Amino acid sequence: MNLKQASVKKVLATSENLQILRVRIDESYCDCLDKVVTAYNYLQLNTCVSPGQSVLVNTTGIDLELGTGGFAFVVPNQYYEGKASYGHVIKLRYTPLQLVVDSVEEQESSFHELLQNAQSIEGMPVVCCELHSQMPLIAAALKHQAPKAHVAYIMDDSAALPLAFSKLVQQSLEAELVDTSISSGHAFGGQYEAVNLHSALLSAHLVCKADVAIVAPGPGSVGTGTALGHSSVAQGEALNAVNALGGRAIAALRLSWQDARNRHQGISHHSQTVLRQICLAPVSAPIAANLSPCKLEQIEKKLSLLQTQKGHDVSLVEASYCDIDLRGVEVTTMGRTRFDDPEFFNTTFAAGVLAAEMIA
Repeated sequence: MNLKQASVKKVLATSENLQILRVRIDESYCDCLDKVVTAYNYLQLNTCVSPGQSVLVNTTGIDLELGTGGFAFVVPNQYYEGKASYGHVIKLRYTPLQLVVDSVEEQESSFHELLQNAQSIEGMPVVCCELHSQMPLIAAALKHQAPKAHVAYIMDDSAALPLAFSKLVQQSLEAELVDTSISSGHAFGGQYEAVNLHSALLSAHLVCKADVAIVAPGPGSVGTGTALGHSSVAQGEALNAVNALGGRAIAALRLSWQDARNRHQGISHHSQTVLRQICLAPVSAPIAANLSPCKLEQIEKKLSLLQTQKGHDVSLVEASYCDIDLRGVEVTTMGRTRFDDPEFFNTTFAAGVLAAEMIA
């Protein structure tokens, strides 16, 4: 963990749970790659800061030159007191950053009685994603097909933990692609806080009255090039949770022919692992119907065995990036736009279209 003293040069933006800053790293830290960097200050963990103020920042991601870690993070000061009004559930437990939240389940919550004996989401469709960038695409496809549908986004804790870090979530809420946000497990900062993914799903159904839920990690998924050493395993765990609660589980597949890494060519080995090894019950796995015959044959060949062995419902769904309005939300995957990687976007859209068909 790399900690450095810095001074705040400018406040770029402030929202309810986040300040985005430009800070200058102290000259004594000669190993810093860039003296002036962007820093995130999470207001559930810290007080607001002002230009000229001295802060301590964590620059580990910058120093390691991580693709998704090119930011500094302000370390909380000793004077901050938490915001929770009645909460006693702690997230980031037993770390110096542990914080108290008002969780939907706890006894003082107005939703406690509603959730006390709840064990089913009663057939609610739930789309489970591998990547954070899939979330707004699925939401847009849902709203395109079913404009009045109430869409809840559940952020799990397999990647970034502060929901405020995601620009896509904020933009999706503002564009009304997503109606409600829930942070589950040790993720925090959603409109509702849940102790785990199962209770987050129950909350989406009973508290938020959602027609459809989308489960996706925050930004910053981890991959190691090994069979199971990647964040995508959480997608399979989410699909299992949906099935355990009586929902209709839909897997958003990761398809691309633009990724330079062989393991992600066609249908990613992450998606194959989830369907083959992690899922304990059948799920729906839609594919965009407008794939070229050659690519479609390649994918169907890989999925046909899984369909036979595991009972997954692999179906073709009409979905095109030309038709679906993202309402100004700018989405890329690994830096690629819908025009650069149409198969990824179309197959992700297909999962949202299928969910809309289920509620129809």
